Amino acid sequence: MKNIEVRKLTEYVPLTREQFRRRFFERFYDPAFDAVNDELERVCDIAWDGYIQYRKSPRSQPAGAEFAEPGFKLPFEWLATREAIREAERTRKTGPSRILVVSGATRSEHTCPGEVSKTRRLANHAIDVLQGQSFQTDLLDLSALADEPWKVILPCKTCVSTAMPLCHWPCSCYPNHAMGQTNDWMNEIYPRWAAAHGVFVATPVNWYQVSSSLKLMMDRLVCADGGNPDPTRTHGKDPQRAKEIELAGWDFPKHLAGRAYAVLAHGDAEGPENVRDMLSAWLTSLGLHQAGAQSAIGTYIGYYEPYATSHEALDGDRDLLTEVENGARSLAELVRQIRAGTFRPPDAGLHDPRQK
Repeated sequence: MKNIEVRKLTEYVPLTREQFRRRFFERFYDPAFDAVNDELERVCDIAWDGYIQYRKSPRSQPAGAEFAEPGFKLPFEWLATREAIREAERTRKTGPSRILVVSGATRSEHTCPGEVSKTRRLANHAIDVLQGQSFQTDLLDLSALADEPWKVILPCKTCVSTAMPLCHWPCSCYPNHAMGQTNDWMNEIYPRWAAAHGVFVATPVNWYQVSSSLKLMMDRLVCADGGNPDPTRTHGKDPQRAKEIELAGWDFPKHLAGRAYAVLAHGDAEGPENVRDMLSAWLTSLGLHQAGAQSAIGTYIGYYEPYATSHEALDGDRDLLTEVENGARSLAELVRQIRAGTFRPPDAGLHDPRQK
């Protein structure tokens, strides 16, 4: 097999101790912390040591017999998320039908801007319809990133572009305790996707794109599209091993395939049709099935009208609410067909020569 070079450009230059300390203490800017400054200095010293020694995963254990290399140590957090996903999948097989409703707006009524998003209102409307169809619903409101302390979705590092097996399912890039990259919400979000029989994704249009919060989640779900469920095979994040495994043959497992989806993109001036189509293409590439033509909605609310009256525009748009209802009902019907075994996609059984 051809030897593939792992490309490097620059030597890593860590922060100086003073740079690290300055960033550390920015979180404690409030004068109320002055009373414990000595204690914070000691905590900063420990954090600095973890950074310089690169203690990314300070708590780990041997992977166990289910993995290719049972003795290789894996982080407690990754193993816990993996088990949560497996439990969600077990529940999904035998439990009631469940729809994950994603409200993709970052707008929060509890902090600036001080007003609920129209996306959240539309997501709530979809939930009412789905619950009326006797479905369980799970609201994933991404505005929590704006109004809950230390809740984050950390950015995707695109390990997949080095080699697909380097991208682990679930993601193992975080938490990174050496870098202070913790509280990653994705460890909770992965099991919620795994538990769902269908998903309804709603977003506003932000500069011809989905919201930044939704895009963070979308990028971090790349591991569901071909990701490696066994990090011991790559010895964690060894790029050379990952390249060798991919070149030897990789099957690109789709970990969320077979679910149903509906999407809603709304704007006030431009872009909702493009964002709707992009969301549909993304979910289809993950192996999910669109619930008919009426389950992909791209629409305007208060077209070129003032921002200040956009909620009033939504109040008066009965047709849009009907579109949301139709999308939710279509999604519910496809989930019923999938669970009953009566749905068969026209391309079932065909081999896609382009798996990546």
